[in-house]
Amino acid sequence: MSGWAQKRFWKEVSVAETGGGFAVELDGRRVKTPAKAPLMLPTQDMAAAIAAEWDAQTESVDPLAMPCTRSANAAIDKVTHQHSEVAAMLAEYGDSDLLCYRADAPVELTLRQAQEWDPALDWAAETLGARLQPRMGVLHQPQETAALAVLAERVRAMTPFQLAAFHDLVGISGSLILGFAAAHGWRSADEIWLLSRLDERWQEELWGTDEEAAAAAEVKRQEFLHAKRFFDFS
Repeated sequence: MSGWAQKRFWKEVSVAETGGGFAVELDGRRVKTPAKAPLMLPTQDMAAAIAAEWDAQTESVDPLAMPCTRSANAAIDKVTHQHSEVAAMLAEYGDSDLLCYRADAPVELTLRQAQEWDPALDWAAETLGARLQPRMGVLHQPQETAALAVLAERVRAMTPFQLAAFHDLVGISGSLILGFAAAHGWRSADEIWLLSRLDERWQEELWGTDEEAAAAAEVKRQEFLHAKRFFDFS
C-alpha cells in the first residue's frame, strides 16, 4: 500500500466517510492496499481501529503490529477476487469438523468431549439449521449433504471482510461450527478457543505443559481473538 514505508512520514491520521464506506487518511492522503486498491472499509469502527494502528506507529512502521490493517488488505486484495474459492474451502471443514470426531477411549475423554462439544452442535442445529453428527474414531464418515449445504450457503453469504475473519476463526480452531459460534457470539471467543483445544488440554493434564507448545498456542489464541474482533467490525 502507499502507506507501507520503513519510516513514518505522516503527522496526522484521520478517518473520512465516502460514498462507498470509510477511508483512512495520512495527512489527507488515503491509504491503499499492497495491490494499490483503495483501502475502503465497510464500517466506521473498522476504519477507526485501522487508523489507531497507523497512529500508533513511531519512527519505524511495523506491519506485524497492525493486524486490522493486514486483515483488511487480505479482504480487499485476496478474498474479494477469490470469494467463491475461499468460501468453498471453508465450507469443506463441515464434513470433517473437529467437534464430530470423538475418541473411543479413555471414557473420561469421551465424556468430556460430549459434555463440551455437544452443546456447540446443538446450537448449530437450532441457530444455523444444520445438524452435524459426531463419529467415533478418526476415519472420515461423511455428514448429511443437506446439513452441509445449509452451512455452505451461510459461508457464501458473507462479505469479503467477514470471510477474511471467518477464514481465521475456522482455520485456527479447526472447526466450521466453532467458527460460526464465534462469529455469532454464542460464547466468548476465549471460551470457544478453549473448546477447540480440548484434546490438547487433556494431554496437558496427563503429561504436563510444554513451554514451547504453550507459547505457540498463545500466538494462535491471540490470532483467534483478533479474527473475532475483526469479524465484529465487519
